[in-house]
Amino acid sequence: MMENPNLIELKGVSKDYDGVTVLKNIDLCVRKKEFVTLLGPSGCGKTTTLRIIGGFELASEGQVLFEGKDIAHLPPYKRAVNTVFQKYALFPHLNVHDNIAFGLKLKKVPKAEINKRVDAMLDLVNLRGYGKRHVDALSGGQQQRVAIARSLINEPEVLLLDEPLGALDLKLRKDMQLELKSMQQRLGITFIYVTHDQEEALTMSDTIVVMNEGTIQQIGDPKTIYDEPANAFVADFIGESNILRGTMIKDELVEFAGASFPCVDSGFGENAPVDVVIRPEDIMLVGEDVGQLVGTIASVLFKGVHYEMMIDTGDFTFKVHSTTMQPQGSRVGLSIVPFNIHIMKPMEEEA
Repeated sequence: MMENPNLIELKGVSKDYDGVTVLKNIDLCVRKKEFVTLLGPSGCGKTTTLRIIGGFELASEGQVLFEGKDIAHLPPYKRAVNTVFQKYALFPHLNVHDNIAFGLKLKKVPKAEINKRVDAMLDLVNLRGYGKRHVDALSGGQQQRVAIARSLINEPEVLLLDEPLGALDLKLRKDMQLELKSMQQRLGITFIYVTHDQEEALTMSDTIVVMNEGTIQQIGDPKTIYDEPANAFVADFIGESNILRGTMIKDELVEFAGASFPCVDSGFGENAPVDVVIRPEDIMLVGEDVGQLVGTIASVLFKGVHYEMMIDTGDFTFKVHSTTMQPQGSRVGLSIVPFNIHIMKPMEEEA
């Protein structure tokens, strides 16, 4: 019999609070050693999903399986998971060493073994020599590392992280993203990470689970989620997009913004209403005489690595990212290759 590669499975999980449904029939599989990110806007159900996996909430319906066994009613301390919260919940009266050692002391692990494992954890989170410091004397980033070390010292099979970088400034946040990913790869344990930050999800994850209004919108690797969004919500939430109404004239031919464009999609029928998604970096500026569309540059912003231009074609104002700048008021042609035109069913038809 083949071994099940899934470490955690949620099957038909729903959650109600006082008659309000916050999770609707969620199905999710998490593999061993995978870095999975639950991504979505505030109130989409991502933290509730994490808390159900951790045992801090009970599902109203459905199964929570760990290595094939239903753990839906096991308390958190009986699950092979640990959680790092946004508020680190460190013990202010204990120093760094004792904060990290806390779980091992509860398990009556011998002192020599505790000291050895705490030193290994301090090395792992780049805090060697900080053992005797009080946590109040640490920066936010250092406190966060102590919280991670405290969670990892019990050698959980799964680490749950609920917006753990939310309190950090931008530079430290970016540094910690890389550090967390590197840590996860070195340890070879499963991370399930909650964030509303799209860039964070794209940077760190093996798999992204995009959620909205208590449902899963799409599951995939970062490249697939970015390049092939399942619907207009995902396209709009992950990165920036031009989303406009169009008509699928026939397979591989779509009309939008007053012009017809070859594309690579099929199976939508003929003369069918569709949503069209085009990333700003996928629109090329060309001469007026060769453009599929022609427009006027309404505004130009310099964004550091590219210029962001709003180009009005009359039927639609496109957002375009380009490394070359055309001045405001210029007339330009727009060209889009078929592969970069993404077709999907209109939002209201998806329900």
